[in-house]
Order: sequence, then C-alpha cells, then structure tokens
Amino acid sequence: MAWLSLLLFLPWFVLLGTLYWLFPRHPRDTARRLFDGVALLLAFVLSILAMLWGHHIGVVQSDAGPIWRQVLAVLYAYGAFLAVMVAAVLLRGGWLAARATKAASKSAGDTA
Repeated sequence: MAWLSLLLFLPWFVLLGTLYWLFPRHPRDTARRLFDGVALLLAFVLSILAMLWGHHIGVVQSDAGPIWRQVLAVLYAYGAFLAVMVAAVLLRGGWLAARATKAASKSAGDTA
C-alpha cells in the first residue's frame, strides 16, 4: 500500500519535472541535459525512498490510524522531491550564470 502515494503524486511529479526540464529554454546543451536528467532521477529515487520511510514510520506508530501510513508516505515523498528540485534549480541557476559570464568574458576577449 505504500506505493499508492507514488501513484497519486506521479502526475504532479511529471508536471513539475517537465517544467524543470523545459525552462529556461536556453542554453540547452549536453551538460545541461545531463545535469537535469541526474537531478530528476535523484528526485524520483529519493522520493521513493522517503515514501517507503514515511510509510514505515506510519506502520510502527501504534496509536496512529491506518490512513496516517499513506499521509506520511505522501508527505515524505513530496518533501523529498521538492527538496531535490529546489536544490537543483538553485544550483543550475548559479551554474548557468557562471557559464554565461565566462562565455561573455571569452567573447569580449576575442573582440579586443
């Protein structure tokens, strides 16, 4: 039953992952595709691990009702996915800005 939370959130994960993959549109080279692919794969894998962990915590809590297993699984899975995506967006933004600065300085050096 732990996998129910992943099934319910999979469309939302696909939507967020698609938006992450598509924006910003440029630059889109091999290094960026690799970075984005690894980030999405890491988010999905950590989401599954967090989901299983949250479900296990719900199982071992003797005073919690059966619905809390699913609630904790969903909360942990969603939290892990968003944490990785936020970190990836921040890292990618800095990385793209540094690459743009390097490219601008290189082109300015070529014209001088």
